Amino acid sequence: MSQTAYILAGISFYIVSIIILIIVLNVINNNERKRFRREINSLEREKNLIISSSILSEIHKVEALISDNDKMQEKLEDWKERFNRIKDEDVPKITDELIEIEDLYNDKEFKKLEEKLAPVELEIYYVKTKTNFLLEEIKDITLSEEKNRNSIIKLKTEYRDIVNKYNNGKNDYKEVSDSLELQFENVDKLFAAFEIAMENNSYEEVGKIVKGISDIIGNLRIIVDEAPTIIILGGNLIPSKIEDVKNVYDRLVKEGYNLDYLNLDYNIEETKKKISDIFDKLNVLNVEDSTQDLRTILNYFDSLYDNFDEERNAKKVFEEYTRKIIVRANKIEKINNTLYRKMDVIKYSYDLTDNDVKVIEVIKQEISAIKRDYDEIINAHRTGSFAYTRLGKEMETLSNRLAKTEEKLNGALHSLGGLEEDESRAREQLVEITEIMRKGKEKVYTYNLPVIPQYYYVQIDEAEAAIEEMIKELNMQPISIKTLNIRVDTARDLVLKVYNTANQIVKTAAMAEMAVVYGNRYRTVNKGMNEALRKAEDFFYKGEYKKSLESTLQALNSVEPGVSEKLLKGLK
Repeated sequence: MSQTAYILAGISFYIVSIIILIIVLNVINNNERKRFRREINSLEREKNLIISSSILSEIHKVEALISDNDKMQEKLEDWKERFNRIKDEDVPKITDELIEIEDLYNDKEFKKLEEKLAPVELEIYYVKTKTNFLLEEIKDITLSEEKNRNSIIKLKTEYRDIVNKYNNGKNDYKEVSDSLELQFENVDKLFAAFEIAMENNSYEEVGKIVKGISDIIGNLRIIVDEAPTIIILGGNLIPSKIEDVKNVYDRLVKEGYNLDYLNLDYNIEETKKKISDIFDKLNVLNVEDSTQDLRTILNYFDSLYDNFDEERNAKKVFEEYTRKIIVRANKIEKINNTLYRKMDVIKYSYDLTDNDVKVIEVIKQEISAIKRDYDEIINAHRTGSFAYTRLGKEMETLSNRLAKTEEKLNGALHSLGGLEEDESRAREQLVEITEIMRKGKEKVYTYNLPVIPQYYYVQIDEAEAAIEEMIKELNMQPISIKTLNIRVDTARDLVLKVYNTANQIVKTAAMAEMAVVYGNRYRTVNKGMNEALRKAEDFFYKGEYKKSLESTLQALNSVEPGVSEKLLKGLK
């Protein structure tokens, strides 16, 4: 392609790009114009809706309702003035601003237009809100008759229900009947005042009257609902409960129960004051928290029966502990005193230190403390200083302390009593060990061995020395049980070693001798067997029985495979 062609192509591309850019900008511009147009139209509509015919209509209704009511006339003038300010000042101002916006739109000054839209929109919203508030205030008057009439109808219906409930159960309201009937008269007067206010178009007064009637009827509903319960609880149930509780209380006190911690007399006096206050409030038709307070009081007196039952049960527990604890304490003390008297002998006989027998002194002190505390509790009971619930807990604690002391004593008895058992068992084991030693020696000497191995005599000497040490320890005064047990274990282990060694020597020698006898059948026909048996015999007469057995079995296996297992099996 020639240079001219390249130039023409570049120019064509440039021209097309310019055209596309112009088209895109036109499209964007048109879309922006349309958006601004929509927003301007929307603001225009909102402005036109500010002044609605409903406001004028409501104002005319108010004018028709006004008679000689000065306050209502003042309100009407205020509403007209506010309406005129909106109509003659606020709306024209918005209109001027919208004309300015329209001019900016026509002049295509979109940047300024964008900045102007938001403040105008906010201004329209503000004025529209003022208009709505004004309309609501006016409607409160124009609709008040219908609204208040509906309210009064509902209140009268509720009021009739309250009066009927009162009349049907008049006996339940004796304590408060005068106050209630006086309040009924007040409600009737307020209903009449409502009618007068409606005839005079005193709508502000009407609202206050309706609210007053509503408040009184609401309170009457609560009074009529709760008064019978309050009267029954405060006038009958609680006084009866107080009387019964006091009778039980006095009877238990006469029986020796200490119930001072309940503060019953004080609580009864406070309860009577509280009930009196509640009835004073009821007479002025105030029942706030009264029912709840009375139920709380009733629950308190009901709970006292549980306290009385706890005291009765605690008395049984206390009396049971009273009998058992002193018996156990005396028994433990007697056993411990016996041990205490033997302490010097026990310490001398078994080489014990003061620390080893310290537990006996500790037990003695604990028993003394327990018995001292026991006496204090008994004295407190005799003087009636404490309730049985506390005395029972004190006795229970004392019983637990005694149980721990008893555990210590059992441990001491087991430990110290075990010393004599260990000594007696050691003497029995000496007899057993000596017998095992004798059998081990007989085992070796009854089998005609040519030679007894030297290591056997070494083991004999060690075992006999251990037996002598054991005998020495048994003959010592005092005996150290720890040392004695060590001597017993050592002697037993060494003697058993001697016995096992004797068994092993005899068994090995017998097996070696039998193997040689079995191998003699091959002696004349097998030169190697003859040589092996000769070596085995040499080992045997030197006392090396294991080597003799191994030499013979090795030779036999070479001429008769498996014969060693057969011989060993036969010798077992």
